[in-house]
Amino acid sequence: MPPQYPDLKAAKLANPSFSTLPLKPALTSNLESLGFTEMTPVQAQSLPEILEGHDLIGQARTGSGKTAAFGLGLLQFLEEKKFRIQSLVLCPTRELADQVAVEIRRLARNTHNIKVLTLCGGLPFGPQKGSLEHGAHIIVGTPGRVEEHLRKGNLKLDHLSMLVLDEADRMLDMGFNEVITGIVEKLPEKRQTLLFSATYPSDIKHLAAEIMQKPKRITIETSQAESTIRQELYQIPSGTTRSQILVEILLHKQPTSTLVFCNTKQLTEEVADSLIEQGFEATALHGDFEQRYRESKLLRFANSSISVLVATDVAARGLDIDALDLVVNYHLPRDPEVYTHRIGRTGRAGNIGVACSLYVEGEENRIVLLEGMGEHKFEYERRPSQVKGRKPQPPLKVTLQLDGGKKQKIRPGDLLGALTGDKGIAGSQVGKIKIFDQSAFVAVDRDVATQALNLLQNGKVKGKSFKARRIKK
Repeated sequence: MPPQYPDLKAAKLANPSFSTLPLKPALTSNLESLGFTEMTPVQAQSLPEILEGHDLIGQARTGSGKTAAFGLGLLQFLEEKKFRIQSLVLCPTRELADQVAVEIRRLARNTHNIKVLTLCGGLPFGPQKGSLEHGAHIIVGTPGRVEEHLRKGNLKLDHLSMLVLDEADRMLDMGFNEVITGIVEKLPEKRQTLLFSATYPSDIKHLAAEIMQKPKRITIETSQAESTIRQELYQIPSGTTRSQILVEILLHKQPTSTLVFCNTKQLTEEVADSLIEQGFEATALHGDFEQRYRESKLLRFANSSISVLVATDVAARGLDIDALDLVVNYHLPRDPEVYTHRIGRTGRAGNIGVACSLYVEGEENRIVLLEGMGEHKFEYERRPSQVKGRKPQPPLKVTLQLDGGKKQKIRPGDLLGALTGDKGIAGSQVGKIKIFDQSAFVAVDRDVATQALNLLQNGKVKGKSFKARRIKK
């Protein structure tokens, strides 16, 4: 188990001001000229800890002001007269790296001769190597390209004093875990490490345990005060099947990701087959599937390439997906703890979750048992109406497979670069990346799937041509 870090609850200051911070005069005057007076919540909570030199884990969403928080922190400690790389900021995509570099330059405009250099995949390697030869104070880049420059000896980080991981959960989704740990191994042990992430899943906890020293942790709540789950009950009318009501719920709510729990292996396949017949992108998951099929199904569901996963409780263990819109209990479980565990998979990361449970007359005793625990409050819902003519929404993404993997020394950054290079797609249109020994999988937005497949089929990855295909049902 990774260590549990203290979650700091900042004092509730009324409009906290940047002037309360012990920042360099040049930074303070620049903030005033930019019109930055009051701190956002993430800045108010994180900057005092950063300025005291602590490692920090910050859970905050995009647009919260975290770039200015870590940007001011690294500029505060920067020794501009020492022309060497002192800070490294890792970002998941080239677009974000460019935005971060622009923001840091803006924050540093009253501090003369600060050089910020971006190192991102999808751009020519040679000019970056030339820029590194001329030196820099701050590097902002994507993990794959930074690792490549390190490996080839172009990038020296012997004097690094601060490492920032921005949108760390997204970088791990894209398969950069090993790359990041490889970069960290080449950094000075004595440094300050800041990790910012919109979510805090188990892989982020493990990464933090590996690379950070006694970090403080802050959590910035969204406008929704707490993660909440709306628990809805649907009675199956006489003469109607459970599968009919399930389809009506899905057509009515139009969720992008749904996990349906069934009590038996046979039911998972029957329900999934029924959904597929109705036009849903669905698949079944239970303990009898071989590991490679299980991994493929979980990969596509996590990639948002399958909309509905129908699973038994055992098969769904270890499923760590933060953006799960809907959980459906095809049957109410007999064990209250199982029910609590099931519905807890929705409503994460500050989002409102929905859990629907189907029941027939005579099963009210199970509902009474759950309500008697005092933890569950149900909303009794009528059968969804006005769904006639509606069609299932297609999945948000499509998964592409490349016939090359770790054995061919393909890394996530190689795939990302092949897709986002000249005339490529945007980094924001690339989803999760997973590299296996002999194959690699990448999720892309559905509307650019054909373009992305052409880039992989007709272009080169790591200087070589590989077969690529779209993963279908």
